Amino acid sequence: MSAGAGSGDLVIETSGLTKRFGSRVALDGADLEVPSGCAYGFLGPNGAGKTTLIRVLLGLTPATAGTMKLLGLPVPEQRAQALGRVGAIVEEPRFQGHLTGRENLRIAAACREPEAHDRIAPALERMGLAERADDRVRTYSMGMRQRLGIARCLLADPTLLILDEPTNGLDPAGILEFREFVRGLVADGRTVFLSSHLLDEVEKICDRAAIVDHGRILMAGTVSEIASGGQPTVIIGVNDGPAAERLLLDHPAVSESGEVAGGIRLVLSDGSEAALADINRRLVEAGLAVHRIEPARVTLEERFLEVTSRMGGEE
Repeated sequence: MSAGAGSGDLVIETSGLTKRFGSRVALDGADLEVPSGCAYGFLGPNGAGKTTLIRVLLGLTPATAGTMKLLGLPVPEQRAQALGRVGAIVEEPRFQGHLTGRENLRIAAACREPEAHDRIAPALERMGLAERADDRVRTYSMGMRQRLGIARCLLADPTLLILDEPTNGLDPAGILEFREFVRGLVADGRTVFLSSHLLDEVEKICDRAAIVDHGRILMAGTVSEIASGGQPTVIIGVNDGPAAERLLLDHPAVSESGEVAGGIRLVLSDGSEAALADINRRLVEAGLAVHRIEPARVTLEERFLEVTSRMGGEE
């Protein structure tokens, strides 16, 4: 197994990365830092620029402006050296359908160092394809071809694995296996960079993430930091939710309110202790019984919808 770079190193680094196709801007000054040894989600709606950034990083299309590094090496200047330690799937993996899964991997291994041949069987086993390895790929489901594509990536014994929408075509059991596979790679000291529009999967798989829309990186950080980066939200347990919501409609600290089971959910413009105390006082003085006030867990999905909706409003 190859080890990743040191924990303080960056495996992907871009500065002002821009890509234009004629008058269309697909990437707009993207600044991205991906640390080693983590699962990193590149999250955005379809058409946000995710695949374009991956293609630019891998040298499949040139950048219009900006700089980038893979594994600390400048690309495109040292692209060949960097890609020798990178495994990647861009869009749907392609294979020779009349050949078996094992034969396809043998062809891929022939383009690499001799040790790559020794990795074929372990890669097939790791991706759950050992029993179908000698079947023709044209008999594989889309999910199986996706797993074979990842097995092909493992032939490089990669420090960095770049996957474009990797759970496409996987059934629920396959998605669960994929999560375990990614966590195993990270435990090995590798980095997995995956693009996705599936927020739930990114939240369950990834340590860190960036949200991209209209070619711009809107925010980046740990998944928990991104989810908690919006306006503070609290759940108030109260005996009469509709009455409590009506009472707080004009409160200066309340931006939004809604009923939930056993009370109300408030989005606050002011989450200070003084504001919460005043909200509680107003409810109690109105004769309502308040039995809890606690922070609400904001999901990555809620945060994603908030920032991408705001971005859409700027256009």
